[in-house]
Amino acid sequence: MARAAVLGRLTWLEAQVARIVPETPRVRSLVLDVEDWPGHRAGQHVDVRLTAEDGYQAQRSYSIASPAEDERVTLTVERLEDGEVSPYLVDEVVVGDRFELRGPIGGHFVWETEIGGPLLLVAGGSGIVPLMAMVRHRAAAGSSVPVRLLYSSRSLEDVIYRAELEELGAAGDGLEIAQTLTRSSPPEWTGFSRRIDAEMLAEVGWAAADNPLAFVCGPTRLVEAVADGLVGLGYDPSRVKTERFGPTGGP
Repeated sequence: MARAAVLGRLTWLEAQVARIVPETPRVRSLVLDVEDWPGHRAGQHVDVRLTAEDGYQAQRSYSIASPAEDERVTLTVERLEDGEVSPYLVDEVVVGDRFELRGPIGGHFVWETEIGGPLLLVAGGSGIVPLMAMVRHRAAAGSSVPVRLLYSSRSLEDVIYRAELEELGAAGDGLEIAQTLTRSSPPEWTGFSRRIDAEMLAEVGWAAADNPLAFVCGPTRLVEAVADGLVGLGYDPSRVKTERFGPTGGP
Protein backbone atom coordinates (compact mmCIF):
# COMPACT_ATOMS: atom_id res chain seq x y z
CA MET A 1 0.00 0.00 0.00
CA ALA A 2 1.08 3.55 -0.55
CA ARG A 3 1.96 4.86 2.91
CA ALA A 4 4.12 7.60 4.32
CA ALA A 5 6.14 6.98 7.47
CA VAL A 6 9.42 7.87 9.11
CA LEU A 7 11.39 4.63 9.39
CA GLY A 8 14.70 5.88 10.69
CA ARG A 9 14.00 5.08 14.33
CA LEU A 10 12.55 1.63 13.65
CA THR A 11 14.55 -1.56 13.81
CA TRP A 12 13.91 -5.02 12.44
CA LEU A 13 12.37 -7.39 14.98
CA GLU A 14 12.12 -11.17 14.92
CA ALA A 15 8.61 -12.58 14.57
CA GLN A 16 7.64 -16.21 15.12
CA VAL A 17 4.42 -17.70 13.77
CA ALA A 18 2.30 -18.88 16.70
CA ARG A 19 -0.93 -19.67 14.85
CA ILE A 20 -2.32 -19.70 11.32
CA VAL A 21 -5.96 -18.93 10.54
CA PRO A 22 -7.36 -19.69 7.07
CA GLU A 23 -9.68 -16.85 6.02
CA THR A 24 -10.52 -17.52 2.34
CA PRO A 25 -8.98 -19.71 -0.39
CA ARG A 26 -6.50 -16.89 -1.10
CA VAL A 27 -6.12 -15.31 2.34
CA ARG A 28 -4.85 -16.36 5.72
CA SER A 29 -3.95 -14.67 8.97
CA LEU A 30 -0.61 -15.17 10.70
CA VAL A 31 -0.65 -14.67 14.47
CA LEU A 32 2.86 -13.68 15.52
CA ASP A 33 4.93 -13.49 18.65
CA VAL A 34 7.21 -10.49 18.10
CA GLU A 35 10.27 -9.98 20.27
CA ASP A 36 10.31 -6.52 21.93
CA TRP A 37 7.06 -5.47 20.23
CA PRO A 38 6.29 -1.91 21.42
CA GLY A 39 2.54 -2.07 20.82
CA HIS A 40 0.48 -0.51 18.05
CA ARG A 41 -2.65 1.47 17.20
CA ALA A 42 -5.53 0.22 15.08
CA GLY A 43 -4.84 1.09 11.45
CA GLN A 44 -1.05 0.88 11.53
CA HIS A 45 1.07 -1.48 9.44
CA VAL A 46 4.46 -3.20 9.40
CA ASP A 47 7.15 -4.01 6.87
CA VAL A 48 7.90 -7.71 6.50
CA ARG A 49 11.33 -8.85 5.28
CA LEU A 50 12.15 -12.34 4.05
CA THR A 51 15.74 -13.49 3.54
CA ALA A 52 16.55 -16.46 1.30
CA GLU A 53 19.40 -18.87 1.92
CA ASP A 54 21.45 -17.16 -0.78
CA GLY A 55 20.99 -13.80 0.96
CA TYR A 56 18.34 -12.41 -1.39
CA GLN A 57 15.82 -10.26 0.48
CA ALA A 58 12.24 -9.28 -0.36
CA GLN A 59 10.19 -6.76 1.59
CA ARG A 60 6.50 -5.82 1.62
CA SER A 61 4.12 -3.85 3.85
CA TYR A 62 1.10 -5.41 5.57
CA SER A 63 -1.59 -3.89 7.72
CA ILE A 64 -2.01 -5.12 11.28
CA ALA A 65 -5.31 -6.91 11.83
CA SER A 66 -5.14 -7.31 15.59
CA PRO A 67 -6.41 -4.67 18.03
CA ALA A 68 -4.07 -2.68 20.23
CA GLU A 69 -5.21 -4.79 23.17
CA ASP A 70 -3.60 -7.97 21.79
CA GLU A 71 -0.09 -8.89 22.85
CA ARG A 72 0.40 -10.79 19.60
CA VAL A 73 0.51 -9.21 16.16
CA THR A 74 -1.84 -10.57 13.49
CA LEU A 75 -1.17 -10.00 9.80
CA THR A 76 -3.78 -10.99 7.23
CA VAL A 77 -2.18 -11.69 3.85
CA GLU A 78 -3.77 -12.17 0.44
CA ARG A 79 -1.81 -14.27 -2.05
CA LEU A 80 -0.87 -12.34 -5.18
CA GLU A 81 0.08 -14.66 -8.01
CA ASP A 82 3.01 -12.50 -9.11
CA GLY A 83 4.08 -11.58 -5.58
CA GLU A 84 7.48 -12.23 -4.05
CA VAL A 85 6.34 -12.36 -0.43
CA SER A 86 2.63 -13.17 -0.25
CA PRO A 87 2.77 -16.65 -1.87
CA TYR A 88 5.31 -17.70 0.73
CA LEU A 89 3.32 -16.27 3.65
CA VAL A 90 0.04 -17.78 2.44
CA ASP A 91 1.14 -21.15 1.06
CA GLU A 92 4.40 -22.13 2.76
CA VAL A 93 4.79 -20.64 6.23
CA VAL A 94 4.08 -23.04 9.10
CA VAL A 95 3.77 -22.55 12.84
CA GLY A 96 7.21 -21.98 14.33
CA ASP A 97 8.68 -20.27 11.26
CA ARG A 98 10.45 -16.96 11.81
CA PHE A 99 10.93 -13.82 9.74
CA GLU A 100 11.62 -10.14 10.33
CA LEU A 101 9.25 -7.24 10.64
CA ARG A 102 9.59 -3.53 11.30
CA GLY A 103 6.98 -1.30 12.86
CA PRO A 104 4.47 -0.24 13.80
CA ILE A 105 4.30 2.38 11.04
CA GLY A 106 1.76 5.10 10.31
CA GLY A 107 -0.02 7.83 12.20
CA HIS A 108 -2.57 9.23 9.74
CA PHE A 109 -4.78 6.20 9.17
CA VAL A 110 -5.37 5.25 12.80
CA TRP A 111 -8.37 5.21 15.11
CA GLU A 112 -8.79 4.85 18.86
CA THR A 113 -12.03 4.89 20.82
CA GLU A 114 -11.12 8.28 22.34
CA ILE A 115 -11.31 9.81 18.86
CA GLY A 116 -14.99 8.99 18.76
CA GLY A 117 -17.36 9.05 15.81
CA PRO A 118 -19.76 8.40 14.32
CA LEU A 119 -17.47 6.23 12.24
CA LEU A 120 -17.90 5.07 8.64
CA LEU A 121 -15.55 2.32 7.46
CA VAL A 122 -15.47 1.42 3.77
CA ALA A 123 -13.33 -1.47 2.52
CA GLY A 124 -12.66 -3.27 -0.72
CA GLY A 125 -11.11 -6.76 -0.68
CA SER A 126 -8.13 -7.04 1.65
CA GLY A 127 -8.59 -3.37 2.49
CA ILE A 128 -10.76 -4.69 5.31
CA VAL A 129 -7.64 -5.56 7.33
CA PRO A 130 -6.79 -2.22 9.03
CA LEU A 131 -10.50 -1.48 9.42
CA MET A 132 -10.96 -4.84 11.13
CA ALA A 133 -8.28 -3.80 13.62
CA MET A 134 -10.45 -0.77 14.40
CA VAL A 135 -13.59 -2.89 14.79
CA ARG A 136 -11.74 -5.35 17.04
CA HIS A 137 -10.28 -2.49 19.08
CA ARG A 138 -13.77 -1.07 19.58
CA ALA A 139 -15.05 -4.46 20.77
CA ALA A 140 -12.06 -5.11 23.05
CA ALA A 141 -12.44 -1.68 24.64
CA GLY A 142 -16.16 -2.16 25.20
CA SER A 143 -16.83 1.01 23.22
CA SER A 144 -20.29 2.11 22.09
CA VAL A 145 -19.06 4.52 19.40
CA PRO A 146 -21.55 4.10 16.52
CA VAL A 147 -19.88 2.45 13.53
CA ARG A 148 -21.10 1.55 10.06
CA LEU A 149 -18.97 -0.77 7.92
CA LEU A 150 -19.48 -1.14 4.17
CA TYR A 151 -17.43 -4.00 2.74
CA SER A 152 -17.09 -4.88 -0.96
CA SER A 153 -15.93 -8.36 -2.03
CA ARG A 154 -15.92 -10.23 -5.32
CA SER A 155 -17.94 -13.19 -4.02
CA LEU A 156 -19.14 -14.67 -0.75
CA GLU A 157 -16.13 -16.98 -0.50
CA ASP A 158 -13.85 -13.93 -0.80
CA VAL A 159 -15.28 -12.26 2.31
CA ILE A 160 -12.42 -12.08 4.82
CA TYR A 161 -13.39 -12.55 8.50
CA ARG A 162 -16.86 -13.62 7.38
CA ALA A 163 -17.94 -15.50 10.53
CA GLU A 164 -16.46 -12.91 12.88
CA LEU A 165 -18.15 -10.05 11.05
CA GLU A 166 -21.50 -11.84 11.30
CA GLU A 167 -21.00 -12.30 15.03
CA LEU A 168 -19.91 -8.73 15.64
CA GLY A 169 -22.73 -7.33 13.55
CA ALA A 170 -25.29 -9.34 15.51
CA ALA A 171 -24.09 -8.05 18.90
CA GLY A 172 -26.45 -5.07 18.82
CA ASP A 173 -23.89 -2.69 20.31
CA GLY A 174 -23.94 0.02 17.66
CA LEU A 175 -21.93 -1.70 14.91
CA GLU A 176 -23.84 -2.00 11.62
CA ILE A 177 -22.40 -4.00 8.72
CA ALA A 178 -23.41 -3.82 5.07
CA GLN A 179 -21.79 -5.88 2.33
CA THR A 180 -21.79 -5.90 -1.44
CA LEU A 181 -20.67 -8.67 -3.81
CA THR A 182 -19.48 -7.42 -7.17
CA ARG A 183 -18.95 -10.55 -9.28
CA SER A 184 -21.20 -13.32 -8.01
CA SER A 185 -23.74 -13.77 -5.24
CA PRO A 186 -25.74 -16.78 -4.03
CA PRO A 187 -29.52 -16.94 -4.54
CA GLU A 188 -30.16 -16.27 -0.85
CA TRP A 189 -27.96 -13.14 -0.80
CA THR A 190 -29.72 -10.12 0.74
CA GLY A 191 -26.91 -7.58 0.52
CA PHE A 192 -25.88 -5.34 -2.37
CA SER A 193 -24.70 -6.83 -5.67
CA ARG A 194 -22.72 -4.07 -7.39
CA ARG A 195 -19.69 -1.89 -6.99
CA ILE A 196 -19.89 0.80 -4.34
CA ASP A 197 -21.45 3.96 -5.74
CA ALA A 198 -22.78 7.27 -4.43
CA GLU A 199 -26.28 5.87 -3.98
CA MET A 200 -24.96 3.03 -1.83
CA LEU A 201 -22.85 5.41 0.24
CA ALA A 202 -25.88 7.64 0.83
CA GLU A 203 -27.94 4.64 1.91
CA VAL A 204 -25.35 3.08 4.23
CA GLY A 205 -23.34 6.07 5.45
CA TRP A 206 -24.04 8.75 7.99
CA ALA A 207 -25.60 12.06 7.10
CA ALA A 208 -23.02 14.79 6.58
CA ALA A 209 -24.74 16.78 9.34
CA ASP A 210 -23.55 14.12 11.83
CA ASN A 211 -19.94 15.16 11.05
CA PRO A 212 -18.80 11.55 10.62
CA LEU A 213 -15.21 10.35 10.46
CA ALA A 214 -14.56 8.02 7.52
CA PHE A 215 -11.79 5.51 6.82
CA VAL A 216 -11.56 4.05 3.32
CA CYS A 217 -9.14 1.28 2.32
CA GLY A 218 -8.82 -0.88 -0.76
CA PRO A 219 -7.74 -0.78 -4.42
CA THR A 220 -6.91 2.69 -5.70
CA ARG A 221 -9.93 2.97 -8.00
CA LEU A 222 -12.36 2.06 -5.24
CA VAL A 223 -10.75 4.38 -2.70
CA GLU A 224 -10.78 7.36 -5.04
CA ALA A 225 -14.40 6.74 -6.05
CA VAL A 226 -15.55 6.37 -2.44
CA ALA A 227 -13.64 9.42 -1.21
CA ASP A 228 -15.06 11.54 -4.04
CA GLY A 229 -18.52 10.16 -3.34
CA LEU A 230 -18.36 11.00 0.36
CA VAL A 231 -17.15 14.54 -0.29
CA GLY A 232 -19.95 14.87 -2.82
CA LEU A 233 -22.40 13.88 -0.07
CA GLY A 234 -21.08 16.72 2.07
CA TYR A 235 -18.48 14.94 4.19
CA ASP A 236 -15.67 17.13 5.49
CA PRO A 237 -12.65 16.18 3.30
CA SER A 238 -10.34 16.46 6.31
CA ARG A 239 -12.36 13.72 8.02
CA VAL A 240 -12.14 11.25 5.13
CA LYS A 241 -8.98 9.18 5.69
CA THR A 242 -7.78 6.96 2.85
CA GLU A 243 -5.29 4.18 2.31
CA ARG A 244 -4.90 2.42 -1.00
CA PHE A 245 -2.97 -0.22 -2.85
CA GLY A 246 -2.31 -0.95 -6.51
CA PRO A 247 -4.66 -2.83 -8.85
CA THR A 248 -4.88 -6.54 -7.99
CA GLY A 249 -8.14 -7.47 -9.68
CA GLY A 250 -9.93 -6.21 -6.62
CA PRO A 251 -13.65 -5.80 -6.07
